[in-house]
Amino acid sequence: METVPAMMMTQVASASATRRPQGTRGPGAARTLNRVAFPPARHGGCSASRDLRAAGLVGRFFGAGEHSSKSHEVDDPAPARLFVGLPIDSVTDGATVNSAAAIAAGIRAVRLLGADGVELPVFWSVAQPESPNRFSWAGYQAVADMVRAEGLSLRVSLRTHGTPGAGVPTLPSWVSGVAADDPEIFFTDRSGGRHDGCLSFAIDDLPVLHGKSPLQLYEAFFRSFAVAFDDFFDSTITDVTVGLGAHGVLRYPSYPPGSDARKFTGMGEFQCYDKYMLQQLRQHAVEEGHAMWGLAGPHDAPRYHDSPDSCGFFRERGGSWETPYGDFFLSWYAGQLVGHGDRVLGTANAVFGGKPVELSAKIPFMHWWHGARSRPAEAAAGFYKSNQKNGYSPVAKMFARHGCTMVVPGMDVCMNKQHHSTGSSPDTLLVQMKNACRRHGARIAGENASLVMTHTSSFSRIRSNILTTELMRPCHFTYQRMGAEFFSPDHFPQFMEFVRSVVCGEWDEDDEERGMAVPGNARATEAKVA
Repeated sequence: METVPAMMMTQVASASATRRPQGTRGPGAARTLNRVAFPPARHGGCSASRDLRAAGLVGRFFGAGEHSSKSHEVDDPAPARLFVGLPIDSVTDGATVNSAAAIAAGIRAVRLLGADGVELPVFWSVAQPESPNRFSWAGYQAVADMVRAEGLSLRVSLRTHGTPGAGVPTLPSWVSGVAADDPEIFFTDRSGGRHDGCLSFAIDDLPVLHGKSPLQLYEAFFRSFAVAFDDFFDSTITDVTVGLGAHGVLRYPSYPPGSDARKFTGMGEFQCYDKYMLQQLRQHAVEEGHAMWGLAGPHDAPRYHDSPDSCGFFRERGGSWETPYGDFFLSWYAGQLVGHGDRVLGTANAVFGGKPVELSAKIPFMHWWHGARSRPAEAAAGFYKSNQKNGYSPVAKMFARHGCTMVVPGMDVCMNKQHHSTGSSPDTLLVQMKNACRRHGARIAGENASLVMTHTSSFSRIRSNILTTELMRPCHFTYQRMGAEFFSPDHFPQFMEFVRSVVCGEWDEDDEERGMAVPGNARATEAKVA
Protein backbone atom coordinates (compact mmCIF):
# COMPACT_ATOMS: atom_id res chain seq x y z
CA MET A 1 0.00 0.00 0.00
CA GLU A 2 1.41 3.36 -0.99
CA THR A 3 1.72 6.18 1.50
CA VAL A 4 -1.26 8.54 1.55
CA PRO A 5 -0.10 11.91 0.19
CA ALA A 6 0.12 14.60 2.83
CA MET A 7 -2.01 16.92 0.68
CA MET A 8 -4.78 14.34 0.59
CA MET A 9 -4.77 13.99 4.36
CA THR A 10 -4.95 17.76 4.60
CA GLN A 11 -7.98 17.75 2.31
CA VAL A 12 -9.70 15.15 4.46
CA ALA A 13 -9.03 17.06 7.66
CA SER A 14 -10.11 20.33 6.08
CA ALA A 15 -13.34 18.87 4.73
CA SER A 16 -14.08 17.29 8.08
CA ALA A 17 -13.49 20.54 9.95
CA THR A 18 -15.61 22.47 7.48
CA ARG A 19 -18.55 20.10 7.93
CA ARG A 20 -18.47 20.14 11.72
CA PRO A 21 -21.77 21.67 12.81
CA GLN A 22 -21.99 24.35 15.44
CA GLY A 23 -22.06 23.06 18.94
CA THR A 24 -20.04 19.93 18.14
CA ARG A 25 -17.16 19.53 20.49
CA GLY A 26 -13.67 18.76 19.29
CA PRO A 27 -11.57 15.63 19.52
CA GLY A 28 -11.24 15.80 23.29
CA ALA A 29 -14.97 15.49 23.91
CA ALA A 30 -16.89 12.31 24.56
CA ARG A 31 -18.52 11.01 21.41
CA THR A 32 -22.06 9.91 20.74
CA LEU A 33 -22.16 6.39 19.30
CA ASN A 34 -24.59 5.79 16.48
CA ARG A 35 -23.55 2.27 15.68
CA VAL A 36 -23.70 -0.98 17.65
CA ALA A 37 -24.68 -0.42 21.26
CA PHE A 38 -21.51 -1.77 22.83
CA PRO A 39 -20.19 -0.85 26.25
CA PRO A 40 -18.12 2.35 26.32
CA ALA A 41 -14.43 2.03 25.61
CA ARG A 42 -12.06 1.39 28.47
CA HIS A 43 -9.05 3.13 26.99
CA GLY A 44 -7.95 6.57 25.99
CA GLY A 45 -8.07 6.03 22.23
CA CYS A 46 -11.78 5.30 22.16
CA SER A 47 -12.74 8.24 24.38
CA ALA A 48 -11.93 10.75 21.65
CA SER A 49 -14.80 12.06 19.58
CA ARG A 50 -14.93 11.94 15.82
CA ASP A 51 -15.64 15.21 14.04
CA LEU A 52 -18.77 14.02 12.28
CA ARG A 53 -19.88 11.12 14.42
CA ALA A 54 -19.99 13.25 17.55
CA ALA A 55 -22.91 15.21 16.13
CA GLY A 56 -24.74 12.08 15.05
CA LEU A 57 -24.92 13.19 11.42
CA VAL A 58 -24.32 9.77 9.93
CA GLY A 59 -26.85 8.20 12.25
CA ARG A 60 -29.53 10.75 11.37
CA PHE A 61 -28.98 10.32 7.65
CA PHE A 62 -28.89 6.52 7.68
CA GLY A 63 -31.86 6.25 10.05
CA ALA A 64 -32.66 6.68 13.72
CA GLY A 65 -32.35 4.36 16.67
CA GLU A 66 -29.84 2.03 18.26
CA HIS A 67 -28.50 -0.96 16.38
CA SER A 68 -28.50 -4.21 18.31
CA SER A 69 -26.02 -6.82 17.14
CA LYS A 70 -28.25 -9.61 18.36
CA SER A 71 -31.45 -8.46 16.67
CA HIS A 72 -32.42 -10.05 13.40
CA GLU A 73 -35.56 -8.13 12.53
CA VAL A 74 -35.42 -7.78 8.77
CA ASP A 75 -37.07 -4.36 8.66
CA ASP A 76 -34.64 -2.80 11.12
CA PRO A 77 -34.81 1.01 10.88
CA ALA A 78 -31.49 1.38 12.71
CA PRO A 79 -28.66 3.22 10.95
CA ALA A 80 -26.49 1.25 8.58
CA ARG A 81 -22.86 1.38 9.63
CA LEU A 82 -20.19 2.42 7.12
CA PHE A 83 -16.83 0.60 6.94
CA VAL A 84 -13.85 0.91 4.62
CA GLY A 85 -11.80 -2.18 3.79
CA LEU A 86 -8.09 -2.20 4.59
CA PRO A 87 -5.67 -3.62 1.97
CA ILE A 88 -5.74 -7.39 1.44
CA ASP A 89 -1.99 -7.51 2.08
CA SER A 90 -2.00 -5.43 5.28
CA VAL A 91 -0.37 -8.40 7.01
CA THR A 92 1.32 -11.20 5.08
CA ASP A 93 3.82 -12.81 7.47
CA GLY A 94 1.88 -12.73 10.74
CA ALA A 95 4.46 -10.73 12.68
CA THR A 96 4.53 -7.32 11.00
CA VAL A 97 2.31 -4.78 9.27
CA ASN A 98 3.12 -3.96 5.65
CA SER A 99 3.44 -0.20 5.07
CA ALA A 100 2.41 0.47 8.66
CA ALA A 101 2.59 4.27 8.31
CA ALA A 102 0.31 4.17 5.28
CA ILE A 103 -2.16 1.86 7.05
CA ALA A 104 -2.24 4.21 10.05
CA ALA A 105 -2.79 7.21 7.78
CA GLY A 106 -5.61 5.42 5.97
CA ILE A 107 -7.33 4.54 9.25
CA ARG A 108 -7.00 8.16 10.35
CA ALA A 109 -8.55 9.30 7.06
CA VAL A 110 -11.53 7.01 7.67
CA ARG A 111 -12.04 8.59 11.09
CA LEU A 112 -11.84 12.11 9.71
CA LEU A 113 -14.33 11.28 6.97
CA GLY A 114 -16.84 10.17 9.61
CA ALA A 115 -17.17 6.46 8.79
CA ASP A 116 -17.81 3.92 11.55
CA GLY A 117 -14.74 1.81 11.06
CA VAL A 118 -12.58 -0.41 8.89
CA GLU A 119 -12.61 -4.03 7.75
CA LEU A 120 -9.49 -6.15 8.20
CA PRO A 121 -9.02 -9.43 6.29
CA VAL A 122 -7.38 -12.01 8.58
CA PHE A 123 -6.04 -15.11 6.83
CA TRP A 124 -5.53 -18.57 8.25
CA SER A 125 -2.52 -18.99 5.94
CA VAL A 126 -0.88 -15.89 7.49
CA ALA A 127 -1.74 -16.56 11.12
CA GLN A 128 -0.69 -20.22 11.09
CA PRO A 129 1.73 -20.51 8.16
CA GLU A 130 4.17 -23.28 9.00
CA SER A 131 2.91 -25.39 11.90
CA PRO A 132 -0.42 -26.78 13.12
CA ASN A 133 0.70 -26.00 16.67
CA ARG A 134 1.58 -22.30 16.50
CA PHE A 135 -0.26 -19.09 15.59
CA SER A 136 1.26 -15.66 14.95
CA TRP A 137 -1.04 -12.69 15.61
CA ALA A 138 1.38 -9.77 16.22
CA GLY A 139 0.83 -8.07 12.85
CA TYR A 140 -2.96 -8.25 13.06
CA GLN A 141 -2.90 -7.07 16.67
CA ALA A 142 -0.84 -4.06 15.63
CA VAL A 143 -3.51 -3.08 13.10
CA ALA A 144 -6.25 -3.58 15.70
CA ASP A 145 -4.31 -1.27 18.03
CA MET A 146 -4.25 1.41 15.30
CA VAL A 147 -8.02 1.11 14.88
CA ARG A 148 -8.60 1.29 18.63
CA ALA A 149 -6.37 4.36 18.94
CA GLU A 150 -8.58 6.17 16.42
CA GLY A 151 -11.75 5.16 18.25
CA LEU A 152 -13.15 3.25 15.27
CA SER A 153 -15.00 -0.04 14.99
CA LEU A 154 -13.28 -3.05 13.46
CA ARG A 155 -14.98 -5.59 11.25
CA VAL A 156 -12.76 -8.67 11.04
CA SER A 157 -13.02 -11.08 8.08
CA LEU A 158 -11.65 -14.46 9.13
CA ARG A 159 -10.69 -16.19 5.89
CA THR A 160 -9.82 -19.86 5.72
CA HIS A 161 -8.66 -19.46 2.10
CA GLY A 162 -6.19 -16.85 0.87
CA THR A 163 -6.34 -14.67 -2.21
CA PRO A 164 -4.07 -15.67 -5.12
CA GLY A 165 -2.21 -12.78 -6.68
CA ALA A 166 -2.55 -10.55 -3.63
CA GLY A 167 0.58 -11.76 -1.86
CA VAL A 168 -1.42 -13.96 0.49
CA PRO A 169 -0.96 -17.78 0.36
CA THR A 170 -4.17 -19.66 -0.32
CA LEU A 171 -3.56 -22.15 2.52
CA PRO A 172 -0.95 -22.73 5.23
CA SER A 173 2.08 -24.47 3.72
CA TRP A 174 1.62 -27.47 6.01
CA VAL A 175 -1.90 -27.92 4.67
CA SER A 176 -0.93 -27.43 1.03
CA GLY A 177 1.78 -30.04 1.51
CA VAL A 178 -0.86 -32.71 2.05
CA ALA A 179 -2.02 -32.21 -1.54
CA ALA A 180 1.27 -33.58 -2.84
CA ASP A 181 0.16 -37.01 -1.60
CA ASP A 182 -3.59 -36.51 -1.98
CA PRO A 183 -4.54 -33.88 -4.59
CA GLU A 184 -8.14 -35.07 -4.33
CA ILE A 185 -8.63 -32.81 -1.32
CA PHE A 186 -9.05 -29.92 -3.79
CA PHE A 187 -12.13 -29.19 -5.88
CA THR A 188 -11.84 -30.78 -9.32
CA ASP A 189 -13.66 -30.11 -12.58
CA ARG A 190 -14.77 -32.58 -15.27
CA SER A 191 -11.44 -32.39 -17.13
CA GLY A 192 -9.44 -33.08 -13.98
CA GLY A 193 -8.42 -29.47 -13.43
CA ARG A 194 -7.88 -28.81 -9.74
CA HIS A 195 -8.48 -25.61 -7.83
CA ASP A 196 -5.28 -25.52 -5.80
CA GLY A 197 -6.01 -24.00 -2.43
CA CYS A 198 -9.78 -24.69 -2.50
CA LEU A 199 -10.56 -27.56 -0.14
CA SER A 200 -13.45 -29.76 -1.19
CA PHE A 201 -16.58 -29.46 0.95
CA ALA A 202 -16.68 -33.26 1.05
CA ILE A 203 -13.65 -33.46 3.38
CA ASP A 204 -15.03 -31.09 6.04
CA ASP A 205 -15.31 -33.88 8.62
CA LEU A 206 -12.55 -36.17 7.37
CA PRO A 207 -9.19 -36.34 9.26
CA VAL A 208 -7.13 -35.90 6.08
CA LEU A 209 -4.96 -32.96 7.20
CA HIS A 210 -2.28 -34.27 9.55
CA GLY A 211 -4.87 -36.37 11.35
CA LYS A 212 -7.40 -33.56 11.70
CA SER A 213 -10.41 -32.46 9.68
CA PRO A 214 -10.72 -29.02 8.09
CA LEU A 215 -13.52 -28.20 10.54
CA GLN A 216 -11.28 -28.98 13.50
CA LEU A 217 -8.59 -26.74 12.05
CA TYR A 218 -11.04 -23.93 11.32
CA GLU A 219 -12.25 -24.11 14.91
CA ALA A 220 -8.68 -23.89 16.19
CA PHE A 221 -8.14 -20.83 13.98
CA PHE A 222 -11.30 -19.15 15.30
CA ARG A 223 -10.55 -19.97 18.94
CA SER A 224 -6.97 -18.78 18.76
CA PHE A 225 -8.17 -15.49 17.29
CA ALA A 226 -10.84 -15.10 19.99
CA VAL A 227 -8.26 -15.61 22.73
CA ALA A 228 -5.61 -13.36 21.19
CA PHE A 229 -8.07 -10.50 20.63
CA ASP A 230 -10.19 -10.91 23.75
CA ASP A 231 -9.43 -7.37 24.93
CA PHE A 232 -10.77 -5.89 21.67
CA PHE A 233 -14.25 -7.43 21.79
CA ASP A 234 -15.69 -5.08 24.39
CA SER A 235 -14.99 -1.96 22.39
CA THR A 236 -13.28 -2.25 19.02
CA ILE A 237 -14.23 -5.49 17.25
CA THR A 238 -17.93 -5.22 16.48
CA ASP A 239 -18.29 -7.67 13.58
CA VAL A 240 -16.80 -11.03 12.64
CA THR A 241 -17.25 -12.18 9.06
CA VAL A 242 -16.48 -15.86 8.54
CA GLY A 243 -15.04 -17.06 5.25
CA LEU A 244 -16.97 -19.98 3.79
CA GLY A 245 -14.88 -20.68 0.70
CA ALA A 246 -12.46 -19.28 -1.85
CA HIS A 247 -12.10 -15.48 -1.59
CA GLY A 248 -14.13 -15.72 1.62
CA VAL A 249 -17.37 -16.42 -0.30
CA LEU A 250 -19.88 -19.26 0.09
CA ARG A 251 -19.79 -20.82 -3.40
CA TYR A 252 -18.19 -23.53 -5.44
CA PRO A 253 -15.11 -22.28 -7.36
CA SER A 254 -16.98 -22.71 -10.66
CA TYR A 255 -14.68 -20.37 -12.59
CA PRO A 256 -11.54 -21.70 -14.37
CA PRO A 257 -8.67 -22.76 -12.08
CA GLY A 258 -6.19 -19.93 -11.62
CA SER A 259 -8.53 -17.24 -12.99
CA ASP A 260 -9.76 -14.14 -11.19
CA ALA A 261 -13.26 -14.92 -9.97
CA ARG A 262 -14.08 -11.21 -9.87
CA LYS A 263 -13.63 -10.93 -13.65
CA PHE A 264 -15.30 -14.19 -14.71
CA THR A 265 -18.72 -13.96 -16.38
CA GLY A 266 -19.11 -17.44 -17.89
CA MET A 267 -21.55 -20.13 -16.78
CA GLY A 268 -18.81 -22.09 -15.08
CA GLU A 269 -18.40 -25.81 -14.46
CA PHE A 270 -19.62 -28.14 -11.75
CA GLN A 271 -16.95 -28.92 -9.15
CA CYS A 272 -17.88 -32.45 -8.09
CA TYR A 273 -15.14 -34.62 -9.56
CA ASP A 274 -12.72 -35.11 -6.67
CA LYS A 275 -13.02 -38.60 -5.25
CA TYR A 276 -14.58 -37.41 -2.02
CA MET A 277 -17.41 -35.53 -3.74
CA LEU A 278 -18.03 -38.46 -6.10
CA GLN A 279 -18.23 -40.83 -3.13
CA GLN A 280 -20.93 -38.68 -1.56
CA LEU A 281 -22.78 -38.40 -4.89
CA ARG A 282 -22.82 -42.18 -5.27
CA GLN A 283 -24.05 -42.65 -1.70
CA HIS A 284 -26.82 -40.08 -2.20
CA ALA A 285 -27.92 -41.69 -5.46
CA VAL A 286 -28.20 -45.11 -3.80
CA GLU A 287 -30.22 -43.64 -0.93
CA GLU A 288 -32.58 -41.99 -3.44
CA GLY A 289 -33.04 -45.26 -5.33
CA HIS A 290 -31.21 -44.14 -8.47
CA ALA A 291 -27.77 -45.74 -8.18
CA MET A 292 -26.93 -45.10 -11.84
CA TRP A 293 -27.34 -41.35 -11.35
CA GLY A 294 -24.41 -41.31 -8.96
CA LEU A 295 -21.72 -42.66 -11.26
CA ALA A 296 -20.52 -39.21 -12.35
CA GLY A 297 -21.62 -35.64 -12.91
CA PRO A 298 -23.93 -34.67 -15.80
CA HIS A 299 -22.67 -35.88 -19.19
CA ASP A 300 -23.97 -32.74 -20.92
CA ALA A 301 -22.70 -30.23 -18.35
CA PRO A 302 -21.28 -26.90 -19.56
CA ARG A 303 -17.68 -25.89 -20.03
CA TYR A 304 -16.50 -22.77 -18.24
CA HIS A 305 -17.23 -20.24 -20.97
CA ASP A 306 -20.27 -21.88 -22.59
CA SER A 307 -23.55 -20.05 -23.08
CA PRO A 308 -26.77 -21.75 -21.89
CA ASP A 309 -27.79 -22.94 -25.36
CA SER A 310 -24.37 -24.37 -26.20
CA CYS A 311 -24.74 -27.28 -23.79
CA GLY A 312 -27.54 -29.72 -23.22
CA PHE A 313 -27.79 -29.37 -19.46
CA PHE A 314 -28.72 -25.68 -19.22
CA ARG A 315 -30.49 -25.31 -22.57
CA GLU A 316 -33.30 -22.78 -22.11
CA ARG A 317 -35.98 -25.16 -23.37
CA GLY A 318 -35.69 -28.89 -22.91
CA GLY A 319 -32.43 -28.80 -20.96
CA SER A 320 -31.50 -31.61 -18.59
CA TRP A 321 -31.80 -29.24 -15.65
CA GLU A 322 -35.62 -29.53 -15.97
CA THR A 323 -35.62 -33.34 -15.85
CA PRO A 324 -35.93 -35.49 -12.70
CA TYR A 325 -32.22 -36.28 -13.03
CA GLY A 326 -31.32 -32.62 -13.33
CA ASP A 327 -33.31 -31.77 -10.22
CA PHE A 328 -31.70 -34.68 -8.37
CA PHE A 329 -28.18 -33.55 -9.22
CA LEU A 330 -28.66 -29.83 -8.65
CA SER A 331 -30.47 -30.41 -5.35
CA TRP A 332 -27.63 -32.62 -4.12
CA TYR A 333 -24.98 -30.19 -5.37
CA ALA A 334 -26.65 -27.19 -3.70
CA GLY A 335 -27.23 -29.25 -0.56
CA GLN A 336 -23.49 -29.88 -0.28
CA LEU A 337 -22.89 -26.13 -0.38
CA VAL A 338 -25.50 -25.38 2.29
CA GLY A 339 -24.20 -28.25 4.41
CA HIS A 340 -20.69 -26.81 4.31
CA GLY A 341 -21.92 -23.35 5.28
CA ASP A 342 -23.99 -24.86 8.09
CA ARG A 343 -21.01 -26.72 9.50
CA VAL A 344 -18.61 -23.77 9.41
CA LEU A 345 -21.11 -21.27 10.81
CA GLY A 346 -22.03 -23.74 13.54
CA THR A 347 -18.35 -23.92 14.45
CA ALA A 348 -18.04 -20.12 14.39
CA ASN A 349 -21.11 -19.73 16.58
CA ALA A 350 -19.64 -22.09 19.14
CA VAL A 351 -16.61 -19.79 19.38
CA PHE A 352 -18.10 -16.30 18.99
CA GLY A 353 -21.67 -16.87 20.21
CA GLY A 354 -20.89 -15.36 23.61
CA LYS A 355 -19.05 -12.35 22.22
CA PRO A 356 -20.72 -8.94 21.65
CA VAL A 357 -20.23 -9.12 17.89
CA GLU A 358 -22.40 -9.51 14.82
CA LEU A 359 -21.62 -12.69 12.89
CA SER A 360 -21.79 -12.52 9.11
CA ALA A 361 -20.69 -14.36 5.97
CA LYS A 362 -20.52 -13.50 2.29
CA ILE A 363 -22.36 -14.94 -0.69
CA PRO A 364 -21.58 -14.23 -4.37
CA PHE A 365 -23.41 -11.66 -6.49
CA MET A 366 -23.55 -13.58 -9.77
CA HIS A 367 -25.80 -11.32 -11.81
CA TRP A 368 -24.70 -12.62 -15.22
CA TRP A 369 -27.08 -15.14 -16.82
CA HIS A 370 -29.59 -14.38 -14.07
CA GLY A 371 -32.06 -13.55 -16.81
CA ALA A 372 -31.94 -17.14 -18.12
CA ARG A 373 -34.61 -19.49 -16.76
CA SER A 374 -32.02 -21.97 -15.51
CA ARG A 375 -29.76 -19.31 -13.95
CA PRO A 376 -26.76 -21.44 -14.89
CA ALA A 377 -23.92 -19.40 -13.36
CA GLU A 378 -25.67 -19.42 -9.99
CA ALA A 379 -26.49 -23.13 -10.26
CA ALA A 380 -22.88 -24.03 -11.11
CA ALA A 381 -21.81 -22.06 -8.03
CA GLY A 382 -24.28 -24.04 -5.88
CA PHE A 383 -27.42 -21.89 -5.66
CA TYR A 384 -30.49 -23.87 -6.66
CA LYS A 385 -33.95 -24.82 -5.40
CA SER A 386 -36.43 -27.19 -7.01
CA ASN A 387 -39.31 -25.97 -9.17
CA GLN A 388 -37.50 -22.80 -10.23
CA LYS A 389 -37.96 -21.32 -6.76
CA ASN A 390 -35.61 -18.91 -5.03
CA GLY A 391 -32.17 -20.56 -5.08
CA TYR A 392 -31.01 -18.34 -2.22
CA SER A 393 -33.80 -19.47 0.09
CA PRO A 394 -31.98 -22.53 1.55
CA VAL A 395 -28.90 -20.40 2.16
CA ALA A 396 -30.88 -17.59 3.82
CA LYS A 397 -32.66 -20.14 6.01
CA MET A 398 -29.30 -21.57 7.08
CA PHE A 399 -27.92 -18.07 7.79
CA ALA A 400 -30.98 -17.21 9.89
CA ARG A 401 -30.65 -20.41 11.90
CA HIS A 402 -27.17 -19.29 12.97
CA GLY A 403 -28.14 -15.63 13.50
CA CYS A 404 -25.76 -14.77 10.68
CA THR A 405 -26.00 -11.66 8.49
CA MET A 406 -25.76 -12.22 4.73
CA VAL A 407 -23.16 -9.96 3.10
CA VAL A 408 -23.93 -9.20 -0.57
CA PRO A 409 -20.91 -7.85 -2.51
CA GLY A 410 -22.77 -6.18 -5.38
CA MET A 411 -24.33 -2.98 -4.08
CA ASP A 412 -22.57 -0.93 -6.79
CA VAL A 413 -23.50 -3.00 -9.85
CA CYS A 414 -25.50 -0.98 -12.37
CA MET A 415 -27.80 -2.55 -14.90
CA ASN A 416 -26.87 -0.06 -17.58
CA LYS A 417 -23.22 -1.13 -17.45
CA GLN A 418 -23.74 -4.82 -18.01
CA HIS A 419 -23.62 -6.72 -21.28
CA HIS A 420 -27.12 -7.80 -22.17
CA SER A 421 -25.61 -10.76 -24.06
CA THR A 422 -24.88 -12.45 -20.72
CA GLY A 423 -28.41 -12.04 -19.44
CA SER A 424 -27.27 -9.79 -16.61
CA SER A 425 -29.98 -8.77 -14.16
CA PRO A 426 -28.48 -7.32 -10.96
CA ASP A 427 -31.68 -5.55 -9.89
CA THR A 428 -33.84 -8.67 -9.85
CA LEU A 429 -31.02 -10.73 -8.33
CA LEU A 430 -30.67 -8.35 -5.38
CA VAL A 431 -34.42 -8.39 -4.82
CA GLN A 432 -34.42 -12.19 -4.91
CA MET A 433 -31.72 -12.27 -2.25
CA LYS A 434 -33.63 -9.79 -0.11
CA ASN A 435 -36.86 -11.76 -0.47
CA ALA A 436 -35.08 -14.91 0.70
CA CYS A 437 -33.67 -13.09 3.73
CA ARG A 438 -36.98 -11.46 4.56
CA ARG A 439 -38.82 -14.77 4.34
CA HIS A 440 -36.48 -16.53 6.74
CA GLY A 441 -35.56 -13.64 9.04
CA ALA A 442 -31.92 -13.18 8.04
CA ARG A 443 -30.35 -9.74 8.01
CA ILE A 444 -28.50 -8.36 5.01
CA ALA A 445 -25.36 -6.26 4.66
CA GLY A 446 -23.52 -4.97 1.62
CA GLU A 447 -20.22 -4.38 -0.11
CA ASN A 448 -19.23 -3.02 -3.50
CA ALA A 449 -18.10 -5.54 -6.10
CA SER A 450 -15.11 -3.49 -7.25
CA LEU A 451 -13.39 -0.19 -6.67
CA VAL A 452 -15.42 2.61 -8.22
CA MET A 453 -13.06 4.84 -10.20
CA THR A 454 -14.91 7.32 -12.39
CA HIS A 455 -18.50 6.11 -12.40
CA THR A 456 -20.56 8.47 -10.28
CA SER A 457 -23.63 6.38 -11.09
CA SER A 458 -22.08 3.49 -9.14
CA PHE A 459 -21.76 5.67 -6.04
CA SER A 460 -25.38 6.64 -6.53
CA ARG A 461 -26.28 2.98 -6.85
CA ILE A 462 -24.65 2.23 -3.51
CA ARG A 463 -26.42 5.13 -1.87
CA SER A 464 -29.75 3.94 -3.24
CA ASN A 465 -29.22 0.39 -2.02
CA ILE A 466 -28.28 1.39 1.52
CA LEU A 467 -30.54 4.41 2.03
CA THR A 468 -33.62 4.58 -0.16
CA THR A 469 -34.32 0.90 -0.73
CA GLU A 470 -37.90 -0.09 0.00
CA LEU A 471 -37.13 -3.71 0.81
CA MET A 472 -34.68 -4.37 3.64
CA ARG A 473 -31.95 -1.85 4.29
CA PRO A 474 -28.48 -3.32 4.85
CA CYS A 475 -27.37 -3.18 8.48
CA HIS A 476 -23.84 -2.22 7.40
CA PHE A 477 -21.95 -1.44 4.21
CA THR A 478 -18.23 -1.92 3.56
CA TYR A 479 -16.50 -0.02 0.77
CA GLN A 480 -13.72 -2.18 -0.72
CA ARG A 481 -10.89 -1.36 -0.52
CA MET A 482 -7.87 0.80 0.37
CA GLY A 483 -4.76 0.74 -1.79
CA ALA A 484 -2.93 2.80 -4.39
CA GLU A 485 -6.01 3.15 -6.60
CA PHE A 486 -8.25 4.03 -3.66
CA PHE A 487 -6.09 7.04 -2.76
CA SER A 488 -5.42 8.05 -6.38
CA PRO A 489 -6.48 11.49 -7.66
CA ASP A 490 -8.97 9.77 -9.98
CA HIS A 491 -10.81 8.08 -7.15
CA PHE A 492 -10.29 9.55 -3.69
CA PRO A 493 -11.90 12.98 -4.32
CA GLN A 494 -14.99 11.19 -5.61
CA PHE A 495 -15.02 8.91 -2.59
CA MET A 496 -14.73 11.91 -0.29
CA GLU A 497 -17.67 13.51 -2.05
CA PHE A 498 -19.65 10.30 -1.77
CA VAL A 499 -19.02 9.99 1.97
CA ARG A 500 -19.64 13.72 2.48
CA SER A 501 -22.99 13.47 0.71
CA VAL A 502 -23.96 10.42 2.75
CA VAL A 503 -22.80 11.92 6.05
CA CYS A 504 -24.30 15.34 5.51
CA GLY A 505 -27.25 14.35 3.37
CA GLU A 506 -26.36 16.88 0.68
CA TRP A 507 -27.59 14.99 -2.37
CA ASP A 508 -30.75 16.30 -3.98
CA GLU A 509 -32.73 16.00 -7.17
CA ASP A 510 -30.18 18.14 -8.98
CA ASP A 511 -27.76 15.20 -8.73
CA GLU A 512 -29.70 13.55 -11.55
CA GLU A 513 -28.60 16.31 -13.90
CA ARG A 514 -24.98 15.73 -12.83
CA GLY A 515 -25.16 12.01 -13.66
CA MET A 516 -25.72 10.91 -10.05
CA ALA A 517 -29.17 9.43 -10.58
CA VAL A 518 -29.93 5.86 -9.55
CA PRO A 519 -29.14 3.72 -12.62
CA GLY A 520 -31.97 1.71 -14.10
CA ASN A 521 -35.13 1.55 -12.05
CA ALA A 522 -34.02 -0.38 -8.99
CA ARG A 523 -36.78 0.79 -6.68
CA ALA A 524 -39.47 0.04 -9.24
CA THR A 525 -37.95 -3.43 -9.68
CA GLU A 526 -37.97 -3.95 -5.92
CA ALA A 527 -41.60 -3.03 -5.61
CA LYS A 528 -42.59 -5.17 -8.59
CA VAL A 529 -40.69 -8.29 -7.55
CA ALA A 530 -41.67 -7.97 -3.89
